[in-house]
Amino acid sequence: MFGLRLTRACLLGVAVLMCLPQPAVAWSLDIAAASRRVFLHVGNGTYDTTNATINLVQVSVPAAQLGNGSALAMTSNSTQSGSLLDGYTTCPNPGQQLLIGASYRRSAASQPASATLSVTSPANLTSSAGDTIPFTQISWTVSAAGSPQPAVIPAGTFNGGTQTLATIPANRYIENCHSFAFANSALRAAGMYTGQVRYTISSP
Repeated sequence: MFGLRLTRACLLGVAVLMCLPQPAVAWSLDIAAASRRVFLHVGNGTYDTTNATINLVQVSVPAAQLGNGSALAMTSNSTQSGSLLDGYTTCPNPGQQLLIGASYRRSAASQPASATLSVTSPANLTSSAGDTIPFTQISWTVSAAGSPQPAVIPAGTFNGGTQTLATIPANRYIENCHSFAFANSALRAAGMYTGQVRYTISSP
């Protein structure tokens, strides 16, 4: 779930956004073969069991910064810092990150060789007054503490539809931390805007 709180509109300000390169890393670990199954968690979760938790990612846009083009970091209510696979602290700052992990297991070479991780976002965040903000205003960067591996779930921007994030080979577990940002590129009506995205793992 994503939430944006916009205060009363004000005069457009001028700001310069400095973007420093960030390491794009992740964990990709081999796991034991087992009966065919997929596993996915986003934020707070439990390994290999059903969990209905939906974490909230949000930002409150100050009136003085509204629509000035400076991207604003979003916070989360997740408390999940450790890997669900082995407890390693993959996301040291869960209040600014979401730990996303997925795995695909199979027990026979005749079964599909991989699974696909995707995310679906609505076209817009909406307010109770019916105002909208395109979901393409929200992007994410990726990291994973202590990992030398390249990102297996890459950084990106929501597209207001379904997009493929990663292909997961058989008997592999992948995870990294996503940090979200709101582009803040235009003036918007005041209000609380919400929208929910759905992550999905599937295998034929």
